[in-house]
Amino acid sequence: MIPRLKRSVLAMPGSNARALEKGKALGADALMFELEDGVAESAKATAREQVVAALKGGGYGKRQLVVRVNVPASQWYRDDLVALASASPDAIVIPKVNGPEDVLQVSSDLSAVGMPISVRLWAMIETPRAILDVEKIAGALASAPRLETLMLGPNDIAKSTRVRLIKGRPGLLAWLSAAVLAARVHGLDIIDGIYNDFNDEAGFRDEAEQGRDLGMDGKMLIHPAQIGPANEIFAPSPAEVDFARKILAAFDLPENQDRGVVQIEGRMVERLHLDDARRTLALVGETEA
Repeated sequence: MIPRLKRSVLAMPGSNARALEKGKALGADALMFELEDGVAESAKATAREQVVAALKGGGYGKRQLVVRVNVPASQWYRDDLVALASASPDAIVIPKVNGPEDVLQVSSDLSAVGMPISVRLWAMIETPRAILDVEKIAGALASAPRLETLMLGPNDIAKSTRVRLIKGRPGLLAWLSAAVLAARVHGLDIIDGIYNDFNDEAGFRDEAEQGRDLGMDGKMLIHPAQIGPANEIFAPSPAEVDFARKILAAFDLPENQDRGVVQIEGRMVERLHLDDARRTLALVGETEA
């Protein structure tokens, strides 16, 4: 499967028809239509109808369209899935996942309502239990092949653990890194959580850079102004793309066909780095992964 960029995942309340329309002209890699936290109880049905209409109406180009449904225990969850089955978003986002059983249940529910297998699952990691069991949640991929992405909710994690959410997120770093490791072990993408102050571009950039340094693939956003910086920060850099080309070229040489290690610009590069190089180039549209 060719990987798709998830540098910027913009949350948009499904109850805001104007926002859904505006999303067609925004440069986000993914739009997350919100049926859960961002929608008042009195607007749940309207939001669902508007999101389904937006998905069926199209006009979003190559943007990935994902929908965060209500929690499975809620009164709205089943109706969400039934309505979305005919609209086939790119993915369903499961809020407040606590363990692998939640992923397996939603995966089964999607099949039960006739959702095509092409519809993937993104799991929100936003509770203490999810942090403790994040590797098990990622491991649900073995039985739920729809699972594609983990999405972090640092604000919710901080609130429920009483960690002080201050600049640099020192109290969360160990947990964020554990989630990245779990994602990588099982070949999943992982998206960092939101930065609340959309007027603070410098602060947003600092946190996005931190997420990128930790190994995240992108960031969940709450305002269009955050799209440009996120796309810039989480994209493969020109230097990374250039070196990826050199890795493929080096191992393609006849004399290197059977070699496990080659030297490129004074650096020893192992054959295992070929997959990373192919992925980098696939992300910028140069080759298949």
